[in-house]
Amino acid sequence: MRWARCSGGGGAIRRSAAFHAGRLAGYAGAGALAALALDSLAWLTTQTTALRPVWTLLHVAVMAWGLMMLLQSRQPAWVEQAGRAVWGRVRPLVAAPGGVALAGVLWALMPCGLLYSALLVAALSGGALQGALTMAMFGLGSGVWLLAGPWAWGRLRNRLDLMRAQWGTRVAGGLLCAVAAWALWMGLTSQPALWCR
Repeated sequence: MRWARCSGGGGAIRRSAAFHAGRLAGYAGAGALAALALDSLAWLTTQTTALRPVWTLLHVAVMAWGLMMLLQSRQPAWVEQAGRAVWGRVRPLVAAPGGVALAGVLWALMPCGLLYSALLVAALSGGALQGALTMAMFGLGSGVWLLAGPWAWGRLRNRLDLMRAQWGTRVAGGLLCAVAAWALWMGLTSQPALWCR
């Protein structure tokens, strides 16, 4: 009887480990893709003067997103709706063999505005490796919360909700604004001749 309980607990630990390993892989892959895509766009804008305004508008959009998070303390509704639609399709895969690890990989598509904001930061990190590392660090930090959350939730529920609702999203929005402002400043100061023609 005691052995059965232990082996059942071991199965839960293995499933949890598979899920979190898959989640880190999914985050790192998404961060690498986002950074590679944005790095490619940045390279194109340095090669083609006509694309320079597109690059600037991208940073203005990121800054607007960050400002909205900072002021409203919430993500745009369409981000949450898109993530929920994706999760509706992924949920049946969890029951399949190896589905827990696959669900971890696909966790990067979950309806979480903070995750998508972290992807924007990873996209601005400067390369695929840096983007993957940025998202892996985000995954490790959020993994601590996923593991300790149920325990902490019972003890600090009201206090944490208030802090997260008021400041968590605002801090993420402020960070997005800062990264976008830095990118805009670097673009304007490093090649001012592109704008003065």
